[in-house]
Amino acid sequence: MNNKVFDYLLLLGDSSMILGHRLSELCGHGPNLETDIALTNISLDLFGQVRNYFQYAAKLKGEEITEDKIAFLRYPNEYRNVLLVEQPNTDFAYIIARQFLFDAYHLPLMEALSNSQDETIAAVAHKSIKEVRYHHRFSSEWMKRLGDGTEESHQRMQDAVDYLWPYVGELFEETPLEAEMKEQGIGADLAALKKQYHENVKAVMEEASMQIPETPFSHSGGKKGIHSEHMGFILADLQYMQRAYPDMSW
Repeated sequence: MNNKVFDYLLLLGDSSMILGHRLSELCGHGPNLETDIALTNISLDLFGQVRNYFQYAAKLKGEEITEDKIAFLRYPNEYRNVLLVEQPNTDFAYIIARQFLFDAYHLPLMEALSNSQDETIAAVAHKSIKEVRYHHRFSSEWMKRLGDGTEESHQRMQDAVDYLWPYVGELFEETPLEAEMKEQGIGADLAALKKQYHENVKAVMEEASMQIPETPFSHSGGKKGIHSEHMGFILADLQYMQRAYPDMSW
């Protein structure tokens, strides 16, 4: 069972880690100082959550496995993040749309996992809820501000959502591992989260005067280790120091 929980921790941690890295790329490049600092803080929050997951994963695995090795020394096909979080920082509209579409999933996920039968996962989720609630409020407010703003800001937000929406379905694709964790009372019920997710997204989109795209197509593969062309570039940056200087420490 420890190996199954280890793999589940990768599913939980990898998406937050890759999104945290995407946001870290924006440090010093935000549209204004306040927003720049906010995005950097969200990145730090996500990395803090990832550390909690990976420290627990390293404890379960033993065999001289550390949180750093889990984070930095895997091959691309060994990462289990969803494809949504890999998508590039095309412009501020894409950044906000990507963040909101993930936050609307992340918040109910943390609320569900706070009742996990695994005490450590429950503790991490409980600790993360306050941060994730702020992330969701931040991205929701920007969705409304830009979507219901000028003609140009509205169109840019709608274009970003139209492009990113086909990545949403993967959030709720239940892998055999996730099904087993749900049955064991350790993981979340993604089917239950999906209804809550779409109600939340619909409410925010209506306030933002935006339309939810109607497309049956859905990208998937990230949870199985099949990633987009962006992943290699992300890992080249993310892993550089650990691969150039193995086991380095400050």
